[in-house]
Amino acid sequence: MAILSDLQDEYSFLDADDRYRLLIDLGRALEPMPEALKTDATLVRGCSASVWVYPMVRDDGTLHFLADSNAAITKGIIALVLLTVQDAMPAAILATDIAGALTPFDLKNQLSSNRTQGIPNMIALIVETARRYAAH
Repeated sequence: MAILSDLQDEYSFLDADDRYRLLIDLGRALEPMPEALKTDATLVRGCSASVWVYPMVRDDGTLHFLADSNAAITKGIIALVLLTVQDAMPAAILATDIAGALTPFDLKNQLSSNRTQGIPNMIALIVETARRYAAH
């Protein structure tokens, strides 16, 4: 979460155009997601852009997510969401207030509603994944 707070500090000083650029850069920095994983099963419902999220369980039990989008800003948003949970244990993800962690970024006011409407669905998918693996 230290990375997220550093990012939040930087974000708060930027104007709208630079905030868009920062989100786009975050999206570009995402680990590449193989095309073969971009299927109907990994597609996040309710997003105006196509968003795919693929969870993997590491040997140590942490969850690692691959994600991609066909829209640069949306890809940046999913990168921001993943910063809150990437490589964490399922129980830690369930204990994380992901939406709360994103509140300081004020995405609803910074971006169009089309771009932010899928965020709750992205979060729900991550939480549901963590819930499934926490039960094992």
